[in-house]
Amino acid sequence: MNLRSRMAVWMGKALVTATRVAGRGGTSLPGAVARKVAPDLLRTLAAQPREGVVAITGTNGKTTTAKMLASICEAAGWDVAHNRAGANLISGVTTAFIQAADWKGRIHRSVGLLEIDEATMPRACQEVRPKVAVVTNFFRDQLDRFGELEHTVDLVARGLAHLAPGGRAVLNADDPNCARLGQRRGVEPLYYGLQVDAATAEAASQAADARHCVQCGHPYEYRVLHYAHLGDYRCPQCGHRRPEPRVYVDRLWDVDARGSSMRLVTPEGACEVRLQIPGLYNVYNAIAAAAGAVALGLPLAAIRQGLETTTSQFGRMEMITIGDRQVFMALVKNPAGFDSVIQTVMQAEARKNLVIAINDQYADGTDVSWLWDVDFERLAGHQSEINFVICTGVRAEDMAVRLKYAGMDPAKLSVEKDPERAVKQGLRYIQPGDLLYILPTYTAMLQIRGLIARKGHVKKYWEV
Repeated sequence: MNLRSRMAVWMGKALVTATRVAGRGGTSLPGAVARKVAPDLLRTLAAQPREGVVAITGTNGKTTTAKMLASICEAAGWDVAHNRAGANLISGVTTAFIQAADWKGRIHRSVGLLEIDEATMPRACQEVRPKVAVVTNFFRDQLDRFGELEHTVDLVARGLAHLAPGGRAVLNADDPNCARLGQRRGVEPLYYGLQVDAATAEAASQAADARHCVQCGHPYEYRVLHYAHLGDYRCPQCGHRRPEPRVYVDRLWDVDARGSSMRLVTPEGACEVRLQIPGLYNVYNAIAAAAGAVALGLPLAAIRQGLETTTSQFGRMEMITIGDRQVFMALVKNPAGFDSVIQTVMQAEARKNLVIAINDQYADGTDVSWLWDVDFERLAGHQSEINFVICTGVRAEDMAVRLKYAGMDPAKLSVEKDPERAVKQGLRYIQPGDLLYILPTYTAMLQIRGLIARKGHVKKYWEV
């Protein structure tokens, strides 16, 4: 490593320390500044992990899948360089490697594990040359940034073109847009999926973004539909169909608000796994992480141990104790994800107390019209189980209007634009032992979680 790159590492490390002393995350700025000093720094650092680099991308599930795969790697005895805080743009990826390096710019880690934003994939993969790329799914998300879904798929495809020689793309067989990436020239796919015969009862009503054939445009026929457009599909017009997964779950049981049990099948054998994180989409995240581990050659025992010891990532199905009350925080950012969170919330038997926090900053998506594609009608249909809904954030009024149009009783609705006051209000309304559900967009989640961290109830997000 040349002197310029070492100086960039020193500067980056100093900035990480300074920003955290100032009470900020220090997850992106250090990398951005270091790249100005040494534009090739990321390329230099990413070449050092012994087992190469894994990139994890897709619309939903990146952060949780990355955490699960990191846990598997650690169960196998590997040291991981990982952007755990979820800073997934090029500056955040660079910061993660700066933190993993010593003061001489050397990285003594087994593997680099990177969550990467879809729009960042072409540039990031060109610099880090992943050995494995895991793609979770594709849904409409932040239309102001990504535009049409086809553009997002193309961005990820351009990233896959820069895998290391012999690299593998780990693809969701149940998502037509994701699976078709395996047909691209030079891509060696490893497919994963859900191989159970029973469809979820809510699947048909959820937001779907790809129920028409990706080759001819004819509507797919689904033998089984799990959620949104994910399932066992076939086009009756041209014959395009779901590829057979090599890593899959063929049995699910005890699926509830506390987690789920599953039988995981891999080329190395099968095992039963108990997940500590609820939601069908977290079953998908677990299968994706397991498939990534298979691509890395990790043993089945480590896969099972890693999955079973993974707990919720900050703000994502996170259970927090505040005195004698409980908070359940679940990030929401697009129709399919919000529908799945609603499904998880409604599985609970107790009455529901809700704070929904909607912001429209760049990281949230400035266009909030996606709220009209969320199945809030399902929530309103169970309003006898709901005590109250407090709408907060920059777009609190938009959220309240959407709920009114969904049929929610206005007497159960209130608007408090300040998230801090909204959370305090929600906690006052509930009884000791009760649960407050907080459903925030990304920047609202950081704001609310920051409040809870300042009170000492959770660690700061960069310490998790």
